[in-house]
Amino acid sequence: MRVAIVTGGSRGIGRATAARLGRDGFAVVVGYAGSADAAAEVVREVEAAGGEAVAAQADVAEEQQVSALFDTAQERFGGVDVVVHAAGRMHLAPVAELSLDELDALHRTNIRGTFVVAQQAARRVRDGGAVITFSTSVVGLSLPTYGAYAASKGAVEALTMILARELRGRDITVNAVAPGPTATDLFLEGKSPELVERMAKQPPLERLGEPADIAEVVAFLAGPARWVNGQVVRANGGIV
Repeated sequence: MRVAIVTGGSRGIGRATAARLGRDGFAVVVGYAGSADAAAEVVREVEAAGGEAVAAQADVAEEQQVSALFDTAQERFGGVDVVVHAAGRMHLAPVAELSLDELDALHRTNIRGTFVVAQQAARRVRDGGAVITFSTSVVGLSLPTYGAYAASKGAVEALTMILARELRGRDITVNAVAPGPTATDLFLEGKSPELVERMAKQPPLERLGEPADIAEVVAFLAGPARWVNGQVVRANGGIV
């Protein structure tokens, strides 16, 4: 049995990914920060489809909590084959106006959190496994107000590429998925309907991505995509 840890697994893209990997036959550890009820719903969804899952709380920036998350996978299912690090934080503001407290909080989750999860993954993912992080297509689009968020995700991309090379010889793939505008609470919060509609028209496919669209890419990287390694996959409907 292959085993996946999904951080941020109680909502949005993480939730869709946990459910999809469960349908693909993975036993899933649903990592969550605060919403135990939402995480329990994901576990029930996986189990209803015939899979196995367990919810486990962890602040991704705290080493001991993340280590305990991996311990849960080991104790319940025998090990870890795939790590999907979907937990993240976003705060939008022009560079000139951004609170440095918000900057620190954002970078704590997105940079330190990714490093802590990547560190445990490098130590504990079984040979033949996969590590999947999350960036954003805004790194390439350079949209105003996304400066701090995009900077944090640029760090994620750099870490991901280096980890792929550090795991040489273990048959472990390491890739980042960089979604474009996707209909999640994280994306929709604070945006007017007019702005959402305008952003939905950006890709040639003329719609927002859905969490299931991104989960499809993650499932590919977690399963059959053994020759895709050290890449950033921009899943954004064709925005350039």
